[in-house]
Amino acid sequence: MAAPGEPCAGPVWNQTEPEPAAAHLLSLCFLKTAGVWVPPMYLWVLGPIHLLYIHRHDKGYLQMSALFKAKMVLGFALIVLCTSSVSVTLWRIQQGTPQALEFLIHPTVWLTTMSFAVFLIHAERKKGVQASGVLFGYWLLCFLFPAISATQQASQGDLQGDPFRHLSTYLCLSLVGAQFALSCLADQPPFFPKEPPQSNPCPKAGASFPSKAMFWWVSGLVWRGYRRPLALKDLWSLGQENSSEELVSQLEKEWTRIRSAAQRCTEAAASKRKGSRGVEASETEALLQQQGNKRGPLLRAIWRVYRSAFLLGTLSLIISDVFRFTVPKLLSLFLEFIADPTIPAWKGYLLAVLLFFSACLQTLFEQQHMYRLKVLQMRLRTAIIGLVYRKLLGPSALTAIAVFLSLLPLNFFITKKRNHHQEEQMRQKDARARLTSSVLRNVRTVKYHGWEEAFLDRVLRIRGHELGALRTSSLLFSVSLVSFQVSTFLVALVVFAVHTLVAAESAMDAEKAFVTLTVLSILNKAQAFLPFSIHSVVQARVSFDRLAAFLCLGEVDPGAVDLSPARCAAGEDCIRIQEGTFAWSRESPPCLHRINLTVPQGCLLAVVGPVGAGKSSLLSALLGELSKVGGSVSVQGPVAYVPQEAWVQNTSVVENVCFGRELDPPWLERVLGACALWPDVDSFPAGIHTQAGEQGMTLSGGQKQRLSLARAVYRRAAVYLLDDPLAALDARVGQHVFSQVIGPNGLLRGTTRILVTHSLHVLPQADCIVVLEDGAIAEMGSFQELLHRKGALVGLLDAASQPGDGGEGETEPLAGAKDPRVSAGGGRPEVVLERSMKLVPEKDSATSEAQTGVPLDDPEGTGQPKGEDSMPYGRVKATMYLTYLRAVGTPLCLYALFLFLCQQVASFCRGYWLSLWADDPTVDGRQTQAALRGWVFGLLGCLQAIGLFASMATVLLGGIRASTLLFRKLLWDVARSPVGFFEQTPVGDLLNRFSKETDVVDVDIPDRLRSLLMYAFGLLEVALVVTVATPLAAVAVLPLLLLYAGFQRLYVASSCQLRRLESARYSFVCSHVAETFQGGTVVRAFRAQGPFVAQNDAYVDESQRVSFPRLVADRWLAANLELLGNGLVFAAALCAVLSKAHLSPGLVGFSVSAALQVTQTLQWAVRSWTDLESSIVAVERLKDYARTPKEAPWRPASCAARPPWPRGGQIEFRDFGLRYRPELPLAVRGVSFKIHAGEKVGIVGRTGAGKSSLAGGLLRLLEAAEGGIWIDGVPIAQVGLHTLRSRITIIPQDPILFPGSLRMNLDMLQEHTDEAVWAALETVQLRAVVAGLPSQLDYECADQGDNLSVGQKQLLCLARALLRKTQILILDEATAAVDPGTERQMQAALGSWFAQCTVLLIAHRLSSVLDCARVLVMDEGRVAESGSPAQLLAQKGLFYRLAQESGLV
Repeated sequence: MAAPGEPCAGPVWNQTEPEPAAAHLLSLCFLKTAGVWVPPMYLWVLGPIHLLYIHRHDKGYLQMSALFKAKMVLGFALIVLCTSSVSVTLWRIQQGTPQALEFLIHPTVWLTTMSFAVFLIHAERKKGVQASGVLFGYWLLCFLFPAISATQQASQGDLQGDPFRHLSTYLCLSLVGAQFALSCLADQPPFFPKEPPQSNPCPKAGASFPSKAMFWWVSGLVWRGYRRPLALKDLWSLGQENSSEELVSQLEKEWTRIRSAAQRCTEAAASKRKGSRGVEASETEALLQQQGNKRGPLLRAIWRVYRSAFLLGTLSLIISDVFRFTVPKLLSLFLEFIADPTIPAWKGYLLAVLLFFSACLQTLFEQQHMYRLKVLQMRLRTAIIGLVYRKLLGPSALTAIAVFLSLLPLNFFITKKRNHHQEEQMRQKDARARLTSSVLRNVRTVKYHGWEEAFLDRVLRIRGHELGALRTSSLLFSVSLVSFQVSTFLVALVVFAVHTLVAAESAMDAEKAFVTLTVLSILNKAQAFLPFSIHSVVQARVSFDRLAAFLCLGEVDPGAVDLSPARCAAGEDCIRIQEGTFAWSRESPPCLHRINLTVPQGCLLAVVGPVGAGKSSLLSALLGELSKVGGSVSVQGPVAYVPQEAWVQNTSVVENVCFGRELDPPWLERVLGACALWPDVDSFPAGIHTQAGEQGMTLSGGQKQRLSLARAVYRRAAVYLLDDPLAALDARVGQHVFSQVIGPNGLLRGTTRILVTHSLHVLPQADCIVVLEDGAIAEMGSFQELLHRKGALVGLLDAASQPGDGGEGETEPLAGAKDPRVSAGGGRPEVVLERSMKLVPEKDSATSEAQTGVPLDDPEGTGQPKGEDSMPYGRVKATMYLTYLRAVGTPLCLYALFLFLCQQVASFCRGYWLSLWADDPTVDGRQTQAALRGWVFGLLGCLQAIGLFASMATVLLGGIRASTLLFRKLLWDVARSPVGFFEQTPVGDLLNRFSKETDVVDVDIPDRLRSLLMYAFGLLEVALVVTVATPLAAVAVLPLLLLYAGFQRLYVASSCQLRRLESARYSFVCSHVAETFQGGTVVRAFRAQGPFVAQNDAYVDESQRVSFPRLVADRWLAANLELLGNGLVFAAALCAVLSKAHLSPGLVGFSVSAALQVTQTLQWAVRSWTDLESSIVAVERLKDYARTPKEAPWRPASCAARPPWPRGGQIEFRDFGLRYRPELPLAVRGVSFKIHAGEKVGIVGRTGAGKSSLAGGLLRLLEAAEGGIWIDGVPIAQVGLHTLRSRITIIPQDPILFPGSLRMNLDMLQEHTDEAVWAALETVQLRAVVAGLPSQLDYECADQGDNLSVGQKQLLCLARALLRKTQILILDEATAAVDPGTERQMQAALGSWFAQCTVLLIAHRLSSVLDCARVLVMDEGRVAESGSPAQLLAQKGLFYRLAQESGLV
């Protein structure tokens, strides 16, 4: 209620008599009127909206707490008080005493509003609202306005006029004050909450409204992070509203609906055009679809999902701007108060309070705007990642405006240019990311061949183009930023010039100058962010275009294959293809033609044919991975799939086998035994809980293939599609796997099996055989039928040198154990299973995520990769800043400091010159030196703009220089690391450093360093001004600096640790997405999209669980720093009121406007410093690998080998032994033998015997632990690694191609002519294939060569080896993926090309070593037997037993 007194009479102010505006707006009548009407209007406007909101967001009711009861008692007391005021007024009217109408209306309005407020209190309890912002604002208004009016009334001493109304007013104020105090508290949580309880809930839900407004609820986490390093257990649980499940489903639903509607409109328009314009319409429509704006539907979907959050954040910003522009108006009123000695003192105090409150409200609303948009950004990122992952599986014033608008075309031109360079930078960044990812995932192949320098040059060349685009973009950004700074200065110049030339009273006084400067300071802040906004819009446009293009990619029709989950009965057809024609894409030619195939239930169907015949394509067609051109396909029953290239997850062995299914120990025991995995599991350091590593790097090719097969068998599916699972297995293991798993008596008997194979010896056991040639079925029937026909199958058998031989060697880089019990049927005692399963206890999800693979010969489980346990803690060390500054360069750093000092001196001189202009004497209302003052003011402003551009450009260019050097050092550190480093380090960690952390060093650190220098030098200028103008104000700056430093120390410790945790969590997201991308076909075949999507959501939620505390900690710092700065403004204004008699208006204006600048400058200086410290963590992470062990020098200064070396190729092992890490036992020991120049030696042995370890030792992938190796009498330990590896050619088992041209993949070092390349292709029978490709040798290979078959990739790797033609050749299962006939031709080609070379042939098919001059038989890391094949067969030892198992004897 308003204070009592006489009602307002007459006009509020007299328009004919000029009075100060302060007298108008701060009159008693105005305050009384505002105090009566503002609180009810506030509640009646916001109250219904609040009721609707809490009705839709019911959180469960609250119990009647003491707080609620106190609020209700006070509310009813206020209702009684208002009722009594109405009753007394009516009684007096009835008694004949005249009463002003407002004495009846005002209490009635307050009575109804108080009743509504009490109803709101009750409704909030029913809906679970613990703290009400609406009622907090209502009680504040109810207390503030009447209190001011009552205080002024009481100061006049008029307490005897109407005691009842005076007493009721003061009693009402007391009750309202008590209600306001209670509204600052939070009630207890809901008794029956609607959402399930969380283990560590976010404290925001139970925080009071002031705590929410000023982010005090974050203080506990910040203080905990200051006292000790934060860990994941300290972070709050992620709320349901921020979870991936909630956010992705909302966006996916809208995206699907809008895209479907857009497609329907496009189809309708196309049909309409076809009807009106005929044939040309189809071409026009195709062009329109190609040029259409794909990001439109995506933006519409995002808008419909998040528009409420965006609009609420925008409303907060608008309210903040209203209060922002209220401050200059209040400053103007305050200066009027100082200039007019007749205005009472209470109005000065009131203006000081209003100035403080306006600044605080501006801060709070601005921080709420930032908080809501940051949360929106976090939610949008979660939704987009989820959507992509599913896609993967899915007069003076007018003149001033004219000046500003005149600069917009320049900025539009700059924006267009920056858009072009931004797109170019992102294209180069993509190319670099693809190449870097491919190299990191295939680093063993790179090191085999000594290609590190070649790939370093390629990556750095792309990086140079990327940084060139970034350099141009940064310079344009500097021009854009300076143009807006110049526009602000020009606005001030034009305003002052027009005022001086046009206005009748053109003299510049303190009020005009300082209020104008305050307004322009606000405009400067807004315009300073405009270039950043343009930059963000450019980035967002490019990103949305790329996202929309990906999300709109065409997909294979899910209805192309009729997949029925029901199992078919015996005798029915499980698989049926009728007239099926398939292509890999709608644009490519068909790869399978007129396929007619029927497979009954329980049939074992073998598919054979030469390389490139379409065998793998047939399985892809059954999985629905190909585009169906014609015909029909139906598959009945659950499907399991084993790909030709085994895909293994970076999880434990048991998790790879179970693949999301529940653990069934007896069935797991049978599966592992049948797949011959128990010997390997026994040798693993952690049994079945051993981690497989990134892409199964800690497993051999055979182990990965058997693990992939075990995953399919464990599935218990009805249909099995097996793509050559025996190719990577030796004869003994291959026979065991076929008999125990695939064959007629295996675990899969009774299921429908389609087996693609090159192992022709298994064909007699197949129920039916399909022979493919050139994408068509050449013949089909049983083995005996096809033999009698003497058709295509007989041709394949004739081409094979040994029809009975199908065993293939298995590369085992790690020590294993042999177990004779496996061949007896795979059964194992239950105790063995229990031992293996209990060897390592089950871990929670966080532990299993952090755990990564170790080499399989590591029984102690040591050598774990760097994870969160080794993560740095606390604040970033000063050495990281020195590292970055040294990368920038000392001269450039000093030059940047000098330029910032120069531009700040120009800024100080410009402001000081303006103050002199304002103090110039006036003659007839004009200043005589106005023209000179204006010209010098403009000149100083131009000098400042030039200095600002030079200083910013220097910092940004220095940042690019530092980024170049740091990236090159990171690339060098990683490339110089040994193979063991990559086996222990997750690829996601490496990719995170090469992508996200590199982006921070490229963009964020230079930008934040520029901001820090700009605000730091600005702070020095403002401190100088304040000290010179009002020395007493400097006393308040020192404690303010101390408080700011305290907040900064509290914040930075937590912020840096949260930044580290965020990077670590984000690495898991990167690794999982990359892993899913590689195994997408397997995931879709097993219909496991749901579990994988849930796992990805869990990883993203863990990442967002760290991001959310980090963003609210930022708001906590910003809000509290600005509130402290607002306290300085209040202190300056309060001191001015107290010292009004001794200060001039100009001095007061200078002091208060300077205080306003100190607030903004100090706050942004601290923010820039904290942001820089958070970003410098990226430099720390880029330097992580500088301390890891490195390989021997690639090219040492002195090399024992002199070219031409080696001449002959003699190899001698002298008591050679190696171990995988210093703390492990020897994997190879006591190996001594000599290979003569030009000799062909075969190396055979069982799984884990150490065959490939010899090859690794020869190439020095692992250094000798004892003894050594000599080539032509030169110890290889004294030869540079690249010299050594360039003299030895190895053809590994896994065919690897890198993104780039076909010619680049064949001739990585560009040492051969096109004629030599074509000759090598002709030798491997690929000349015709390559000649038929688009661009031929310039044909672009996809990552991993995915646009070629596995057999074709293996042949290309053979051609690559032929081009090198070194004196020493190592064949490590080089022909595992080709058919026997092709293998025989390849062996002949190798024999002709490498006839005079030394050849080490690691057992492939055992028959391939029979023509070797000598055979080494490895067993448990030693040479068990050595001699010619005939001698070894005669000895009837280990080699003889291997030959028996292969069917050779």
